[in-house]
Amino acid sequence: MLPYLELPLINILLEEGTIVKLSQGKEIIKQDSFISSVPIVLNGLIKVATRSQDKSLLLYDINQGESCVMSFSACLKESSSKVFAITKEPTTVLLLPISKIRKWLKEYPSLNTLFYAQFDTRYTDLLENIQQLLFYKIDDRLYSYLKEKVMLHNEYQIKMTHQEIANDLATAREVISRALKKLEIENKVQQTPQGIIVL
Repeated sequence: MLPYLELPLINILLEEGTIVKLSQGKEIIKQDSFISSVPIVLNGLIKVATRSQDKSLLLYDINQGESCVMSFSACLKESSSKVFAITKEPTTVLLLPISKIRKWLKEYPSLNTLFYAQFDTRYTDLLENIQQLLFYKIDDRLYSYLKEKVMLHNEYQIKMTHQEIANDLATAREVISRALKKLEIENKVQQTPQGIIVL
């Protein structure tokens, strides 16, 4: 899962860190609060988003073997978190105490590899999000979002409500409902009682 980390470091992370099993819908990072640990996902999925007033915007998902660069950044700067993170399914995480991370980064440079790789990936994700917001219509954004969910879960049926999708895309439920209807007319999706099927 973390092939670029040497065995002694992995053993230290497992000894000093805490493995926690979380149910779906558990908020593990609260926006505007100080954090005490940085998560690495062992299995499952975590959504990282930002919230302003009554709207939220999905920034990226954390998959197996990945970490949250925003919490890592807040850890290094000793500042409050600018994002919140919530589990999208039952998830197991390894929580690394921020009191030890600075020491480990000095003693084990390979740990930097993990976070530098994450910074690169998340920077690309954020650029794509900005391009979607600026240059794409909502139905195109929605279709891209649904295809990404299909690839993420390796399932063609997406079990999400219109409101949950609207929250991720920072828009209203009614807008998502209209866009889904348009995609259905174009034979790109099919809506069923069990979820949304991407065709």
